[in-house]
Amino acid sequence: MVKYREILRLHSHGMSKRNIAASCGCSRNTITTVLERAAECDISWPLQDDVTDGDLQGYLFPNKSKTQNHRMPDYEYIHKELAKKGVTLTLLWEEYCRTCYQTGETPYMYTQFCHHYRKYANTTKATLRIKRKPGELMEVDWAGQTAFLKDNITGEKIPAYIFVATLPCSQYTYVEAFLSQNLENWITAHIHAFQFFGGIASIIVPDNLKTGVDKSSYWDPKINRSYYEMAEYYGAAVVPARVRRPKDKPSVEGNVGIVSTWIIAALRNETFFTLNELNEAIQQKLEEYNQKPFQKKTGSRKLAFIEEEKFALLPLPVKQYELATWKTATVPFDYHIRIDNMHYSVPYEYVKHEVDIRITSKIIEIFFNHIRIASHMRRTGLKEESFTIPEHMPENHRMFVEWDKNHIIDWAEKVGEHTKKVINGIFATYKAERQAQKMCMGIIKLADQFSLERLEDACRQALHYSPAPKLNSIKTILNHGTDKGFENKNVKKKLTTKKQSGSFGFTRGAEYFGGKRND
Repeated sequence: MVKYREILRLHSHGMSKRNIAASCGCSRNTITTVLERAAECDISWPLQDDVTDGDLQGYLFPNKSKTQNHRMPDYEYIHKELAKKGVTLTLLWEEYCRTCYQTGETPYMYTQFCHHYRKYANTTKATLRIKRKPGELMEVDWAGQTAFLKDNITGEKIPAYIFVATLPCSQYTYVEAFLSQNLENWITAHIHAFQFFGGIASIIVPDNLKTGVDKSSYWDPKINRSYYEMAEYYGAAVVPARVRRPKDKPSVEGNVGIVSTWIIAALRNETFFTLNELNEAIQQKLEEYNQKPFQKKTGSRKLAFIEEEKFALLPLPVKQYELATWKTATVPFDYHIRIDNMHYSVPYEYVKHEVDIRITSKIIEIFFNHIRIASHMRRTGLKEESFTIPEHMPENHRMFVEWDKNHIIDWAEKVGEHTKKVINGIFATYKAERQAQKMCMGIIKLADQFSLERLEDACRQALHYSPAPKLNSIKTILNHGTDKGFENKNVKKKLTTKKQSGSFGFTRGAEYFGGKRND
C-alpha cells in the first residue's frame, strides 16, 4: 500500500517530489497524484494518530478502496494464539493471508495487520505492553525489607523474610513471610505460589542465591539438587538471572519495591505474635494490591491474570511435591550412615565409597552413581538406634542376626537333649547374650565339621565332666575322637561295679585300693 501519511508528512517539510519518491519507494507520478488529491480533499499534515494509510486511501481514492475487499482479521483469536509457544504475529499474518486468498478476499499488508491488532489490544487487553507470553515465566526473589514478629514473653523483635513471586505477563503477585531463607522455606514458598496461581509457569527465574543455585555461571549454572528436583516434579525449568543483572527479572524486582510499600510498610504499626497471624494480614493486603487498577491501562493484575494468563499455566499435579533434601556421606567400616542420631545400613560392598542421600519426612534413600542402593523408613527419637537390613551385611555378620537365642535353642532341641543342655548352660553362664551367641555359633560350626550325632555324643561326654562345659572342651573331645564308644564304656563300667558289689557285699576289694585281683 502507498505510504500516504509519509508522503504528506515529507511534503509538509518542503521536501521535493523526487526525494519523497525515493524515500517512500514509489514513482514521482504517484507522489503528484496523491498531493493533488490531498489538496482537492483539503487534507494536510499533521493528521491524527489513529488515521492510517488505509483510511487515507478511502478518503483520497474512494473508488479504488471499494474495489479492494479487505477482510478484517479476528483479533480476539489472534490475541489468544499469541499466548502459545512459538506463535508470532508474522506466522498469524501468513495464515490470515492464505485464508483470504482461498475465499477471494484481499488481505491487509503486514504493517496494517499489526497496526489494527495493536489498536484492538490497546483498548481491550491489559497485558499488551508486557513483552512476555502468558504462563511462560515466574520470577521469584526475597524482598530486601523484612517484617517483624514480637516475642510474647521477652518482647524481642523477630525478623520475618518476605518471599515474592510474580507472573510478568499479568503482573499477578504472590507474597508470603518465613522465619528464615533456608532451602526448606525457599522450596515451600514455590509450592505455595503454584497453589496460589492454580498452575505452573514453564520457567522459574530466581536470583543467584545460595539456597537455589550452588554455582552461578552465565552458560551452565549449577542448580541446587533439591531445587532442581522440585522444578522437575512440576514440569518447570529453573533459569537463574545473571549475576548483578536485576533486569533479567524486572517484574519481581519492581514488585518487591511496591510490596515493601503497600504490604510491609502498611503493616508497620500492627503487632504480630505468630507467623500465621502475619501471613493472614499479608494475604489481605495482597488481595487489595492485586485488585488495584492499573494506572496507565485498563484492568487490574487479578483481572489480567484470570482473563489472559491463567489458561496458559501448566496444570498442577494430583499430589503435592514432598520436600526432599540431599547430602553426601562416605560409608564407614560398619556400613551404617548416620542421619539425625539414627544409623541406617548400606550394602557392605560400598564401604569407603561416597554416596548421595535423599531425605524426606518419611523415607531415607541412598544412591551411588545415581542408582539407588538402599532405602529405609525414616525413624525419629532421642536415643541412638541402628536399623540394619540383613542383605546389607557380610555373610559372617549376617549369621549372628539370623541365629538369635530362640533360633539357636530350637536348633539344639532338634539335635538332642544333651546339646540343648549345653546351649542353655552357655546362655545361663554369660551375662551378655551377644557373647553367649558367639560361643553357640562355634558349637554349631562343630556340627557342620563333624556331624550332629557326634556333637550330641560329645555334649553327653562333656556334661559327664562338667554341668556347664565350654566350647574348647567339646572341640577337644571331637578332635580326639573320645566321643566314640563313650556310652558303651560307661555302661560296661556300671555293670562291672554292680557285679562286684553284689558278690562281696560291703567288702572293699583290691580294685578300691588300686590293686588287681587274681582269679
